[in-house]
Amino acid sequence: MFRLALLTWAGTLLVEDDGPQKAQAILVLGGDPGPRILKAAQLAQAGYAPHVLVDGPKTLIGHESDMTIPYAAQRGYPASLFEPLLLPGGMDSTREEAAFVGKYLRQHGIHKILLVTSNFHTHRAAYLMRKENPGLDVVVVAAPDPYFTPEGWWKSREGRKTFLFEWMKTVAAWSGI
Repeated sequence: MFRLALLTWAGTLLVEDDGPQKAQAILVLGGDPGPRILKAAQLAQAGYAPHVLVDGPKTLIGHESDMTIPYAAQRGYPASLFEPLLLPGGMDSTREEAAFVGKYLRQHGIHKILLVTSNFHTHRAAYLMRKENPGLDVVVVAAPDPYFTPEGWWKSREGRKTFLFEWMKTVAAWSGI
């Protein structure tokens, strides 16, 4: 009984969810297999922000947003709701992503965002976004992840890998690595 409570607690520490609030924009972080952009689209359609910024790394076949925006459009969300924010090639860390996005937000006068990312990634992503962008009001909304829930991440191989990798990255972020 104690073991399950401890495992759940360790999973819960990775998740931050402030609940939706009105903001100037919704930001979907890269690395999305689909749930992130759909959650952001739902929030935009509910009136929490006028548009969704979709960032993501450059891949061999284009930017991630080249795939995620059409994915959302196929599910009934207007493509005009989304604005791709193309990360430069070689950018592969949340810290770099936060700094790049913060510069864009400042240039466009955006001071408050809804940050949408996978549930397991929310705590670290919010920490880095706030650290790299002092003064930016970051409200975090967790998107569901198909492999990770705080109450059962240990039940699948993918859940265990997600938990372990995210905790390693979280410790690295806290230590400035």
